[in-house]
Amino acid sequence: MSDIQNLASIKLMVDDFYTRVRRDGLLGPVFNNVIKDDWQPHLDKMYAFWNAALFGVAGFKGNPFARHAPLLINAGHFERWLELFNQTIDSHFAGPMANDAKNRAGLMAAMFQSKLANLKGGPERVIV
Repeated sequence: MSDIQNLASIKLMVDDFYTRVRRDGLLGPVFNNVIKDDWQPHLDKMYAFWNAALFGVAGFKGNPFARHAPLLINAGHFERWLELFNQTIDSHFAGPMANDAKNRAGLMAAMFQSKLANLKGGPERVIV
């Protein structure tokens, strides 16, 4: 297997990953409830996101956390998301960029969970 090398690699990764997400019993309903049958705009945004994250290519605009904050998601959703993401990477790629993608996905999941917990007050805070 080769490493993630360019936009074509990213499109392969994103397309396969979101095919897995759509079919998943836990994640599929969450995404399908928001995206419905119009997946291409989301996929295009993810191509730009990962191209910026991995290769520093300008073009991504958006606030990923703001789009996810209203969703009814929890740690189990993030665990499954990471599991599918890592499976996707490992089924197509091997090398430093593949490892970087998995690391960035893990960091992003941890950051989103932390921000969601703070948004909801966290376990030690009471919001009145």
